[in-house]
Amino acid sequence: MLLEFPRPVAIAILIATGSVLACLIPLGIHRLWLMRMWKRGMRVVARDPDLMVSGSRVAEFEGAPGAGGSPPAQPFVTVQLPVFEEPHVVMRLIDAATRLSYPRDRFEVQILDDSGPATALLAAEAAARAVERGVSVRHIRRGTREGFKAGALAHGLKMARGEFLMVLDADFIPAPDLIERLITEFKDPGVGMVQARWGHLNRDESRLTRAQSVFLDAHFTWEQGGRFRGGRFFNFNGTAGIWRRSCLEDAGGWSAETLTEDLDLSYRAQMKGWRFVYRDEVAVPSELPPTVPALQVQQGRWAQGGVQTARKILPTLLRSRWPAAIKIEAVAHLLGHLAHPLTLALGLLLLPSALARRSLGLERFLILDLILFAGATAPFLLFYGRAGRMAGRAWRDVLPDTLGALAVGIGLSVSVSRSVLRGLLGSHDPFERTPKWGDCGRPPNSRQGRSTRRSTNRALELAVGTYLGAAAVFAIFAGLPASLPFLVLFSTGYLWLGSASQTV
Repeated sequence: MLLEFPRPVAIAILIATGSVLACLIPLGIHRLWLMRMWKRGMRVVARDPDLMVSGSRVAEFEGAPGAGGSPPAQPFVTVQLPVFEEPHVVMRLIDAATRLSYPRDRFEVQILDDSGPATALLAAEAAARAVERGVSVRHIRRGTREGFKAGALAHGLKMARGEFLMVLDADFIPAPDLIERLITEFKDPGVGMVQARWGHLNRDESRLTRAQSVFLDAHFTWEQGGRFRGGRFFNFNGTAGIWRRSCLEDAGGWSAETLTEDLDLSYRAQMKGWRFVYRDEVAVPSELPPTVPALQVQQGRWAQGGVQTARKILPTLLRSRWPAAIKIEAVAHLLGHLAHPLTLALGLLLLPSALARRSLGLERFLILDLILFAGATAPFLLFYGRAGRMAGRAWRDVLPDTLGALAVGIGLSVSVSRSVLRGLLGSHDPFERTPKWGDCGRPPNSRQGRSTRRSTNRALELAVGTYLGAAAVFAIFAGLPASLPFLVLFSTGYLWLGSASQTV
């Protein structure tokens, strides 16, 4: 026998593995449940025909008639553009936001610019050109990054004229009729926020961006769509959505207490009784992070902020009188990033678990590895694959991208687990923006990915990937073929991200 554990050690390994699987498998089941909620909701989510949009026409809001008995004026909208050191995309953003087809006397644009002089100069030039076209634009400079994005949005709110506020991040390019397509939902006075879906400007740039598009398509189709159709709480995605000002203020406004100010505010608003609407058919194109370090920044911020929001929100929500179904889904939603450290733990336990069963004379149960592999991966393959098919892609394209998404998700578990741990410990790290490059591609002299933290992530990813690769070879000689699918998939994920982490 190549390797045998003492009985107490083998039992401890199996208990640890069972505990990890007991937490991971329900996460897969939860994704299938979200898909079911989406399908069930198809029969009950009906829209008032008066709220439907035809072309760029805006359904009229009831209100005081205009001058000379003309139709009532459209609601005033403030378009907020929070930017920080984004020279490659800021002019494109401002140009798109100031070319919205909404009546020019019914919207204004706020450039909430916390950047240094170089980016600020570009923003000022774009703003000046828009003003010449007759668009109301304010270039707002705080001179500080206090509160980061949340602080910028809160500062802009104090000066905003709009009764509705649309937020657009720097890498988004809204279609001219975006306001018209979303604002109609606010005819219902109980609606506090309307969210559009994210599209992808650079989906086909690389295997990495294609894998990310799978993640996001599944998130918006099943998670946002399923929660909305099932009457559960869901969140504003930080951009490509419109808030009712009274809802935002009633919920307490923007807060920098977490790194996910959008998620935090969303739950506070819905706990106040405001309803959110998700418009899956309205897509706003955006840039996917084209490098591993940029992706790690984004996913780490989302994970740490999500756990911070859970610590802040869940105690109050669980003590409230909201239905149990709302509370259960909120727990699954806000603690979903715990899947990252659980995935890392499972990867490290794959081979020891198989050897532990052999050490205890449970060799006949080694086939459980293959069964668990199918049970743990099938829900995710279905979750991601069906979302790709819903987006109109052929299975021959969807399947490899879905497998790539699984590998990327596994590979991210090293860096993101550190962020989850910091969130659980209550650490308050500064808001680190996701680098954006627009049409400039990847700047060759960028230092993104060369910090000590990035180097540590890369070293850990390569170490874990090498260990699992060696474990796969060992499994062949040890007669443990059922463990190979897991070991190969996990090793691929860690080695892929580890080898790519040095590039920009």
